[in-house]
Amino acid sequence: MFHRLSIIVLAAPALLMAGCAGSMQDNRGLESVHQPVVTRTDYVFDMTTDYGRPSAGELQRLSGWLGTLRLGYGDKIALDDPAGINSMARADIAAVIGRYGLFLADAVPISATPPGPGAIRIILTRTTASVPSCPDNHDAGTFNFNAHTSSNHGCAINSNLASMVAQPEDLVRGQPGGATSDPATGSRAIRALRSGTGSGGTSTTSGAAGGASAGGSGGASSSGGGEG
Repeated sequence: MFHRLSIIVLAAPALLMAGCAGSMQDNRGLESVHQPVVTRTDYVFDMTTDYGRPSAGELQRLSGWLGTLRLGYGDKIALDDPAGINSMARADIAAVIGRYGLFLADAVPISATPPGPGAIRIILTRTTASVPSCPDNHDAGTFNFNAHTSSNHGCAINSNLASMVAQPEDLVRGQPGGATSDPATGSRAIRALRSGTGSGGTSTTSGAAGGASAGGSGGASSSGGGEG
């Protein structure tokens, strides 16, 4: 009995030290265990139509909804209309979101249920990136006998990457080639501006001096840019 108690007493300090140093086993390499997590959220807004087009009141409701969600760069807007891509409502919706510098996407996300009879659906897709496990200071103040990286290693750089990346979905899928060398990506905004989709149409008026000014509702920018 005395021999067994002696073993327990002698082993107790070693067990305590192992408990203090055990947290350092989490990061044995130089690659951080804290990686950006990309989250996608779809917001749905249904509108009623009269003879295939939304009324002025419905368009005001849409504008208020977009303002509440703080629509901005990186968001993608799609129109789910049973009439297809040539629907009369598409031009009206494009004019509303054109005030935010965005354009209607060609691809429509799959919804759980289709729009009801005589209704169209606006789908706003928003992708965000974050590092939910940071900061991680659970091993602060503990001994590091094996030169392991700290539990907070990589939190700063990966958190900055998640907050600064223009298209969070690129962290998952990447981009096939650079935008400066891809003609399809580089000319997308120019094609959208010339076609007038989302900007209420464009027109060119020549002055006496031969100058030209473009009409419409302002400049154009990409609605997400991650389609390529």
